[in-house]
Amino acid sequence: MSGAPRDAVTAFAALFGPPPPGPAIPVDWDAVEEWLGLRLPADYKAVATAYGPVDLGERLWIQTPYGAGHGTFDYGRWVEESRRAAPGVLPFGSTRTSGTLFWDTGASDDPDAWPVVLHDPHEERRGGDPWRRPGTTLLPTLALLVDEGLPRTLARSALAEDVTSAWTPPSRRAAPTPEQRAAFTGGGTGLDTLTALVPPPAEPYLGGRDWEWTYDQLGTALPSAYVRFMETYGGGVWCDWLRFPLPWGADRYDFAPWAEWYGDNYRSLRADYPEFHPLAAWPEPRGFLPFASSIDGDQLGWLADGDDPETWPLAIDPRHARVGPPLTGTLTGVLLAWLRGELAVEGLPRLAYPHEDPIDRVAYEPRQAPGTSGQDRPAGPAARS
Repeated sequence: MSGAPRDAVTAFAALFGPPPPGPAIPVDWDAVEEWLGLRLPADYKAVATAYGPVDLGERLWIQTPYGAGHGTFDYGRWVEESRRAAPGVLPFGSTRTSGTLFWDTGASDDPDAWPVVLHDPHEERRGGDPWRRPGTTLLPTLALLVDEGLPRTLARSALAEDVTSAWTPPSRRAAPTPEQRAAFTGGGTGLDTLTALVPPPAEPYLGGRDWEWTYDQLGTALPSAYVRFMETYGGGVWCDWLRFPLPWGADRYDFAPWAEWYGDNYRSLRADYPEFHPLAAWPEPRGFLPFASSIDGDQLGWLADGDDPETWPLAIDPRHARVGPPLTGTLTGVLLAWLRGELAVEGLPRLAYPHEDPIDRVAYEPRQAPGTSGQDRPAGPAARS
């Protein structure tokens, strides 16, 4: 290490002390910068190389390129989501109060001159200006925070304790084909439109049983549109939000076991808080029968009204809001409307920010059968190339 990088590490050590014990996580900076499409400030790279991801003053983290196990942190996902919410900046740190530290990448063509900006979501919710702009680069900004009371303590980020290998940037996302763009904008609502937009896996995985087992567990047949949809795509997650469990699975979170648990739990909650739980629950008449759920705990299902499943309307039981009216349209029609940004209801929020092309948010991750390689993934805007 020579010149400015060594000076940066010396200045950082003067603020917070020497690196924590053990080697820092290795970083392939060329690969990271190629993936970002930007060069990074030399002082940040020097500190990150020497220290790795660190917790400063038990108040903020300096993040570096790494991926922790169990999905607890991934640099690539964190950067992508942060840049989506705030175009023109690049994150490098976060605070214990959900704030984010960014560089203003539009301020200069020289990354070593990028000023730091801090975003406070709590101030934004209060209606104030969430951005603080000290006008200084990384190390002077950290010195300013120390002067304002940030303790000079340092520790290796707990999320990265077991990480020993360099982070591998994800593959670039494939551009939508003309056929996919046409399916996205053409207004179709059927399964043929959905498969044109999101090619399904060659071998969709539904679980280890069959439909007759599922019907026996539930005590009913299911709408044919759902059956065709699941036989086409299998279990999986749409847009990192909406999870379709395995319809032929017997584990706790698969369709039939989950529906049984959800019905029992809902009735218990309804007995105590009827104003917040107004629905009947399957197998009660017009009972709500969930078949998909969001990562936030919202439930998508049917109001099982009558003996003919083909007539059951779709509905959402949102976790953090009152139940709304039944949805209109078919399962694939509702899903396509949500993907296109035409539908925004509690439990199915808009996927894209106003400045984004909504087709870029379309994604599907299929479940894999046990023992498979996990390489069978759909093409187009729903996959990585």
